Amino acid sequence: MYEPIRTKSVHTPAGPAPDFPHRSREEELDIQLAGHLAALLAVTDELRALAPSGELDTAAERLAEQVTRLRGGVPPARAAAAAHGGAPQVAALHRRAHALAGRALVVSASRADTAAAILSAERMDAHAASSAEPREPIAAG
Repeated sequence: MYEPIRTKSVHTPAGPAPDFPHRSREEELDIQLAGHLAALLAVTDELRALAPSGELDTAAERLAEQVTRLRGGVPPARAAAAAHGGAPQVAALHRRAHALAGRALVVSASRADTAAAILSAERMDAHAASSAEPREPIAAG
């Protein structure tokens, strides 16, 4: 009913030892973490353009240092963002930055990178505080 296979499978390694996987788990985690931190850096740069602050400048420099370290000395590409938009866009950027910092925290914890985990947690806290809507105090009475 079926014709037998006459050739070797392309999925079977031809050599004595297969060369898979090409990267180790640690290398894959480094790549993921660098990607998350670079994305967080891009959002931080956008926030810096819309609402400049010394805290964001410091955070951007620390993020750039971590990305450079994870990429083996290659600094991240950074573009100057144009300052346009208002409070709704700033709040959306803080929410996005919070989510990116959370992803970076998960990967950094998985690879046991304490410096990146601390930085990610600090950024999560900062963006959570910045994106929280101001509330009026409850009056006792």
